[in-house]
Amino acid sequence: MILGLAHSVNGVPIRLTDERWEHILFRRPEMASFIETVLDGVEDPEYILRGYKGTLIAVVHLGERSYLNVVYRELSQQDGFIITARIQPQLDKSKIIWRRDN
Repeated sequence: MILGLAHSVNGVPIRLTDERWEHILFRRPEMASFIETVLDGVEDPEYILRGYKGTLIAVVHLGERSYLNVVYRELSQQDGFIITARIQPQLDKSKIIWRRDN
């Protein structure tokens, strides 16, 4: 079941499924209140990082030493899905492939 949908900076609809959300919460229960933030992060990130094996990572700065990383894959121009999400203490600037214009 699809819990939410966000459009990436490339205009691709990115699905958040209940299976992926359960995966995120199982590994990181502290993310329970972040479902809307995760979707917003895909839709309006500050940075996109190059991930592993073709994935992309949408990044939103949450505060001092706190970055939400949402890992997702774009399968086509019409479909993609969120793989996982986590909060990291730093931003890996060497992997930035897109930056929001301020």
